[in-house]
Amino acid sequence: MAHDDATNTMFTALLEPSSQPNKIGSVKRRVRRSASAPIDFIPQEKDDCAVPRNESIFFNVHPSFRQASLILALYLGVGAICFCLVKDQIKGRKTNEILDAIYFCVITMTTVGYGDLVPDSVATKLLACAFVFTGMAIIGFFLSKSADFLVEKQEALLVKCLHLNKKVGALELMKELETNRVKYKFFINLGLLLLLIAVGTVFLIRVEKLSFVDSFYCVCATITTLGYGDKSFSTKVGRIFAIFWILTSTICLGLFFLHLAELTSERKQRSIIKWVLTRKMTHVDLEAADIDDDGVVSATEFILYKLKEMGKVQQEDIVLLMKEFEDLDVDQCGTISTSDITLAYMDGN
Repeated sequence: MAHDDATNTMFTALLEPSSQPNKIGSVKRRVRRSASAPIDFIPQEKDDCAVPRNESIFFNVHPSFRQASLILALYLGVGAICFCLVKDQIKGRKTNEILDAIYFCVITMTTVGYGDLVPDSVATKLLACAFVFTGMAIIGFFLSKSADFLVEKQEALLVKCLHLNKKVGALELMKELETNRVKYKFFINLGLLLLLIAVGTVFLIRVEKLSFVDSFYCVCATITTLGYGDKSFSTKVGRIFAIFWILTSTICLGLFFLHLAELTSERKQRSIIKWVLTRKMTHVDLEAADIDDDGVVSATEFILYKLKEMGKVQQEDIVLLMKEFEDLDVDQCGTISTSDITLAYMDGN
């Protein structure tokens, strides 16, 4: 039963309260002062209400956002050049050749396709086919990164506003943020979507001179990429606005439904966890939790059983992890030391 002994030893070490509180305190201090730890996670004594900045999120997302921006700019640049060269083979309502080329790229890559500008030759049709596939991939990657980046930047501000009249420290804010991250993303994205709908509607009324109903109808047809084409952006100013507005509004709607699905899934998961934690244990549960068949359930076995019930871990995951643990535990003592790791990798080589 080396497998079960190793499991119990590993979990017992984690669960048992230490008899050396001073040692724990020193470890916590070393962790907090670690050079690799983000400095903004340490609460500031001078300002308990300061909103913490999640530096790890910023540095993880920002490079991808920058890379996606360069890819999008390259795509639009190449598209503008290509469609400018074949401008005479594209029919429809035209304003400025460069502006129309970029506008055509945008309505192609977002699959809006109003029909106000359409390919009118074999070459332009094949070119449009190539650009729609590459454009959908690029714009999906770019706007998902940029929207997530903007949403994450606003999450801490939203938490701060919710606790405006309370004296809440940095750690409490971080805990609140992590616990309700999906919910905040959903509501922030909903707010952005409503704002984009309002801005688009007002712009079409003021600039394109459409009625309120036609403006709202055009906005809905655009952000859903339905693009009937009977109402669209036909002026030069309108198409400049459309280049930015269409990009943001179409992906914002997609992210809204994504976050809605995430929120629904999270609530379902939380209800399962609540049910698992509140229901009474039965004899059948004890038998199922007794991994080593010794007639009793240890703390390790209890926790593993509950985690499996919650759907947090699978039996296959536990087996794989224990296999790795046994490979590293060279002396088979139930613990892993530096010498075990050294010997394990030496044997592997």
